[in-house]
Amino acid sequence: MLSRIAESLFWIGRYIERADGTARILDVHLQLLLEDPWVDEATACRSLLSVMGAADVQPERELNRTDVFNLMAVDRSQSSSIAHSVNAARENARRAREIVSSELWECLNATYSRMPFGVRQEKVHELFAWVRERSALAMGIVDSGSSRDDAYQFMLLGRSLERADMTARLLATRSLTEASGASWTTILRSCGAYEAYLRTYRGMPSAANAAEFLLLDRLFPRSIMFSVSTALRCLYDLQPRHERQDRIGNTDQAQRLLGHIRSDFEYRPISDTLTDLPLFMEGVQRAVSEASESIRERYFPSITASSWVGELT
Repeated sequence: MLSRIAESLFWIGRYIERADGTARILDVHLQLLLEDPWVDEATACRSLLSVMGAADVQPERELNRTDVFNLMAVDRSQSSSIAHSVNAARENARRAREIVSSELWECLNATYSRMPFGVRQEKVHELFAWVRERSALAMGIVDSGSSRDDAYQFMLLGRSLERADMTARLLATRSLTEASGASWTTILRSCGAYEAYLRTYRGMPSAANAAEFLLLDRLFPRSIMFSVSTALRCLYDLQPRHERQDRIGNTDQAQRLLGHIRSDFEYRPISDTLTDLPLFMEGVQRAVSEASESIRERYFPSITASSWVGELT
């Protein structure tokens, strides 16, 4: 497969997942800002932008929740926004048009054409729900209509890395909602994890159990453990046969980085992780970013690497 095609498929998976994850995080925290009159709105908005990798946006002024929505949802010039992710997913699909199915292309094209430039306050939740539905539709088309070949592995690899990154960001926002007693319930609901959590733990969410579920559960698809394990499996399947048969160690840098995350969380007590959750989540984001760069260098090196837009820092 051409590296150009592989790169586009990888980023289709990442951008679709990024639109979905950004919609989930914004939905939770903009609603909390609306309902809690005791929150310092300007500080909370700036902290939310920092978690989303947009801390340097308009640093000279105080932002409110309307500003955050406009920047992170509908502003096409903001590289972390939903609208930008939708546009970038469609653009990558256009570049890989000979590989991408007609159904997926039409889905991304329709989502792009219907993405609004502005939304009234009372319609904000509907927009986030619509983005989640369109993301689920796109990935459902991929899952139901793609051969399990290298093209599928690259798309799944991108989606898994982005999902680990977005779950880490969502958990990092926990410190923004300390004043809300229901914040762990809210975070679980934002991941679609609430019912799965109740079936697993058979009780109301506690900080340790909810964090443990979203970090370490091996069966829930949005947990960091599940996402990292899926990415590692994709990398293994993409390896040449002779590398799979190596008896000693692993030569792939991306596998080393992701394997280190998995081992670190698997054997660290959850109480230690909770003690400084934002710091550990930054470590996950950094490792995912470095693994993504290693994948680029190995599978789709390009003379114009700087045009590879969209990497979260």
